[in-house]
Amino acid sequence: MVNVGIEAVNIFGGTCFLDVMNLAEHRRLDTSRFENLLMKQKSVALPYEDPVTFAVNAAKPLIDSLTEEEKDRIELLITCTESGIDFGKSISTYVHHYLGLNKNCRLFEIKQACYSGTAGFQMAINFILSQVSPGAKALVVATDISRFLAVEGGESLSEDWSFAEPSGGAGAVAILVSETPHVFQVDVGANGYYGYEVMDTCRPVPDSEAGDADLSLLSYLDCCEQTFLEYQRRVENVDYRKTFQYLTFHTPFGGMVKGAHRTMMRKLAKTKGPAIEADFQERVLPGLNYCQRVGNIMGASVLLALASTIDYGKFDSPKRVGIFSYGSGCCSEFYSGIILPQGQERLRRFNLETQLNNRYQLSINEYEKILEDSSLVKFGTRNVKLDINMIQGAVELNQNKQRLYLEEISEFRRKYRWF
Repeated sequence: MVNVGIEAVNIFGGTCFLDVMNLAEHRRLDTSRFENLLMKQKSVALPYEDPVTFAVNAAKPLIDSLTEEEKDRIELLITCTESGIDFGKSISTYVHHYLGLNKNCRLFEIKQACYSGTAGFQMAINFILSQVSPGAKALVVATDISRFLAVEGGESLSEDWSFAEPSGGAGAVAILVSETPHVFQVDVGANGYYGYEVMDTCRPVPDSEAGDADLSLLSYLDCCEQTFLEYQRRVENVDYRKTFQYLTFHTPFGGMVKGAHRTMMRKLAKTKGPAIEADFQERVLPGLNYCQRVGNIMGASVLLALASTIDYGKFDSPKRVGIFSYGSGCCSEFYSGIILPQGQERLRRFNLETQLNNRYQLSINEYEKILEDSSLVKFGTRNVKLDINMIQGAVELNQNKQRLYLEEISEFRRKYRWF
């Protein structure tokens, strides 16, 4: 059997961010409860940024690092999102065009809530393992923009849903999957999956979300345990505490991950108190760093957590990482792989932390203006022209970085340009 996994990975956390504590104070939320979210910043999409621009801006550095021969071996492109811009046309078509990929390429889109990134990754893994085209590569891009604007009329909506705004982010993660898994080598066949119907969160209309925060937490915890138990049934001699040197979780917000890990340690490792906190700091916290600075980016969140684990972990020797992926509605999976020291070295070529450090910090007034102007571009918008200069500080900070932005929509067709 051939090796398979991630050859390269890059993230795009937007051009702007907001300090979430400032937002919590502005919204008059209970800041003592807010601290339990373990959030620091959230990426904010400008009106001229959409799932296409995030996806292209995440993937372009990966593509630019390839030779023309390597680029032409990308024979599968999967975009993973619940922020689609058309009921029929996949955003993968735009991504394929602006990346200049070979036309002999299979391209499509997956919608499966926050599980979509893992769904795309697993499909790419199996394409490589099939060996129907030896040496081929697959590009998987998970891209999402959170729009936590509670839909009116839902009896199950709780006050806790107001805490979704500070944790909702915007961003994309691009991974190149191939037979040369320099960054992350998959444990082939080591998968535990679990799914059932539940109405925890949903998008009943294209541009806003609704749900039951308590039910969402319970479903997440249930799936975390059940996917691991299924993984344990399929893989011999697996121990939650000893088998994995690191653990990566789908991260709606850090506090949810901490609660899930605490529950797993109590149930499966029979561990209590300070030992759980020490384990969290060592094995889980490295994967939260980027998530705490970007926010929940749905299908891309678990891949963002994996990138953070690789960047902040200690890899003086090969380390196994256990990954829990969850998508509302719901489908979930626990899987694993090996990270080698060279994996961290290769990831750091893309300077992920520097990318996040170089974003423009929004004031509350600028943030409110963005929320107001974002209504100009909705699902189904027919005609609009965007003002790239609306936040001048962001423009000045991001000049000459060769990033793609949405320029206008003309008769439903989105037109983009490099800036």
